[in-house]
Amino acid sequence: MMPEEWSIPISALQHFVFCQRQFALIHMDRLWQENALTALGRMEHSRVESARSSVRGRLREERSVHLASLQWGIHGVSDVVEYENTSSGVRVTPIEYKRGVPKEHLADEVQLCAQAMCLEEMHECTISHGFLFYCTPKRRFKVDFTDELRRKTKRIIVSARSLLQSGELPLAFFREECKACSLYDFCLPNKNSGSVAQFNDIVFNSLSRDETTP
Repeated sequence: MMPEEWSIPISALQHFVFCQRQFALIHMDRLWQENALTALGRMEHSRVESARSSVRGRLREERSVHLASLQWGIHGVSDVVEYENTSSGVRVTPIEYKRGVPKEHLADEVQLCAQAMCLEEMHECTISHGFLFYCTPKRRFKVDFTDELRRKTKRIIVSARSLLQSGELPLAFFREECKACSLYDFCLPNKNSGSVAQFNDIVFNSLSRDETTP
């Protein structure tokens, strides 16, 4: 069980997978700057949060559900959690809304899996899958919480906490994605860039969809 002061926001895990330097700037140095893309994402989430919880037959849908895991020291808010009464009990399914389209890396899947781990601890249940709803195609994609994804998610939690405890700001690595980052002016990846060899060691690559080893 982790001390309460070391609890990490679940959304921070997504930042960590995408870019460790972005994660550190936001969650260690407390830097933030909004751009058009982050504003659009915030608006999309506000639409979800403003909707009311609902009940349709055996299905109850709760919005903005607060989550926490004492075992893993993480906390956050799930956009939507579905509770469905079945013959074998209540099926719990987390759903996260995302701007844009599915991504090549697993940042969104790791975030959703962490939400499921919290819900499993809170409700003493097992959750087999969840859904990511992407606003551009306007459809949701099923995410199976496999043993491999769970191992990756747990490893990210441990690594993210270790980076926070170290207090070290990781090197920048300039990529095309950097141009759309709202923290570009703080990070200056074109001036502070590390080597390609160093970049190949970071979590972004180790969690690509092509990974074959757990």
